[in-house]
Amino acid sequence: MKRNFLLLIVFLSGVAVMGIEMAASRLLRPFFGDSILIWANIIGLILIYLTLGYYLGGRWADRDPRTVTLYRIIAWAGFSIGVLPFVARPFLQLAIPALQHFDAGLGFVSFVGTVILFIAPVTLLGCVSPFAIRLSTRDISSSGSTAGKLYALSTAGSILGVFGTVFVLFDVLGTRGTYLAYALALLASAVAGIALEAERGRALRYSVLLVAIALLAALEPSGIVKAAPGLVYEKESFYNFIQVIDDPSGWRLLTVNEGQAYQSAYRADRVLSGGIWDLFLIAPDFASSEPPRRVLMIGLAAGTVAREYTAIYGAIPIDGVELDPAILAVGKKYFAMTEPNLQAIADDGRNYLQTRAGTYDVIAVDAYRQPYIPFHLTTVEFFRATREHLTPRGVVAVNAARTGSDYRLVDALAATMRQVFPSVYLIDHPNNANTLIVGTNAPTRLDDFRANVARLADPNLRVVAAQSLPTARVATETAPVFTDDHAPVENLIDSIILRYAMGQ
Repeated sequence: MKRNFLLLIVFLSGVAVMGIEMAASRLLRPFFGDSILIWANIIGLILIYLTLGYYLGGRWADRDPRTVTLYRIIAWAGFSIGVLPFVARPFLQLAIPALQHFDAGLGFVSFVGTVILFIAPVTLLGCVSPFAIRLSTRDISSSGSTAGKLYALSTAGSILGVFGTVFVLFDVLGTRGTYLAYALALLASAVAGIALEAERGRALRYSVLLVAIALLAALEPSGIVKAAPGLVYEKESFYNFIQVIDDPSGWRLLTVNEGQAYQSAYRADRVLSGGIWDLFLIAPDFASSEPPRRVLMIGLAAGTVAREYTAIYGAIPIDGVELDPAILAVGKKYFAMTEPNLQAIADDGRNYLQTRAGTYDVIAVDAYRQPYIPFHLTTVEFFRATREHLTPRGVVAVNAARTGSDYRLVDALAATMRQVFPSVYLIDHPNNANTLIVGTNAPTRLDDFRANVARLADPNLRVVAAQSLPTARVATETAPVFTDDHAPVENLIDSIILRYAMGQ
């Protein structure tokens, strides 16, 4: 009985290690996003804490090789997991002003302070396997076999921790509920193990920790994860942390993850948004004076560009691809994304191009979530795939972020597109934060664009044209060029953010 219970503890600790690592990304995502660099920091620090735990666990087991000591370690690991999301809250809240004001120092304190909180539970869980090996080894001749079985059992638990957390616990319990579930499971097993060792008094004392976490779970309201003025709705989806905000000027805004950019804007009484979305409307004029007949949106979000195209060009067929089906639901419910000519599709943009896409006069790419962007939508191979789905007079238009003086991301994307398209153009938006990059399927001239917009009759298009003409120019950049094999987008964006935060 005791032997089997020890094996159960090893398995459960393996489940918990990977479970809280997956939950760490969800805890941080509303404030710092979900880029590969965030994941690298989480995984790297978790491995450091596990390394420390393996070392300490081995020494601890040699000094005090009692099963009850292992159960006490499990109990404190469970308690620290349970309180972690609540202790982390003040650090996470620091991220909001840090990102709003690009305060690098405050942002560093917020991120590092939060991740350091994982040192207690992960280090304690790291102690479990070497401690269990010490307790289970009775004969030196079979020590290798014993260690192998216990590490295999712990790893099997970790496999369950990954898939069970992502596909079950997040959906059913949310992030804080997931932490509390692991805390309660570890504490309950630890108290039971202590009782099995005939230490009922100590088991009763450790039950206080279990009761404390249970009360915390019962009394904690679901509440708002990330407060914001004018907040209408928030949701943690499989892919994103989503918020809908009403601002004082009457605009309804969609923001995801860290919330330092808006993915859609809506007002029932306006056609133009005043944002980068408007520039997509005149992208067809770089190649033709004729209105577009069919459009593909990669990065539909809540449908701002699709709504503008429908209002100006009529009920032309629009295929809108958005990775997150929860965002599509938000668009329909909160942003009037109900145009009958819009086909909203939940899919990855590149996968859609390679499997189901038709032929289009305009392919608009606005899937670059701030501040980090999916690298596979920035490469030569991706732009080759887009060109294959253009009509002879088709264009690809890409929204790229920048600062007022740092165009390195824009330059890299333009250089990459120039490897594929015979003509590439740039238009800066007056917000000093975005540039539209346009590639044409056929060779074109900037004078053709100027002539085409000069003939525009629609008043909304004339407004956009007047905004665009002063900065419209031919792209001349030749490097760097992103490929599927080498696209260091995150490192480039980190450098841009750091330079901006330092006022350079």
